[in-house]
Amino acid sequence: MPDFSTETAPKVLDVRPILQNGGEPFQEIMQAVTTLAPGQGLRLVAPFRPQPLFQVMEGRGFDHEAREIGNGHWEVLFTPRADVAPVETSADADSPETWPDPSLHLDLSDLDPPEPMVRILAAAEELEAGKVLFAVLSREPIFLFPELGKRGHQWAGNFDETGTAYRILVRVGRPKA
Repeated sequence: MPDFSTETAPKVLDVRPILQNGGEPFQEIMQAVTTLAPGQGLRLVAPFRPQPLFQVMEGRGFDHEAREIGNGHWEVLFTPRADVAPVETSADADSPETWPDPSLHLDLSDLDPPEPMVRILAAAEELEAGKVLFAVLSREPIFLFPELGKRGHQWAGNFDETGTAYRILVRVGRPKA
């Protein structure tokens, strides 16, 4: 595996204790990804080869390198691809590239929180299930993501090439029972 300086050292996440206690580590993995510094990788340690995670992380702009470390346990180094702005998606988002074109575009980049969240949630409530809205914001809407999930909506988003605007697609769903 590549050697890293301390400045770009990957974040290490060992999910074996979570799994051993009967937990599901996916949310913790995604939370770790959101806290990575630009260019920082994630070193994941698991009691099995986490094959399904490879595609999820690829969709977020990461390459992977996996190796068995003994007793069936694996270490996977996820490194960000420099040529792609990673796209984050809600855990239940099914192939955002297949979603219909947005039927509503919102430029909320000049608004302070929580106004962009309020407007996106209100706009989503006005759209039919399956419709998509697109919004541009001045920052990553971390408090919006769980609210969209509670309402049954899916989302995909990333920063633009300059890193100054966050772009988000919201696919309207139905509230979860």
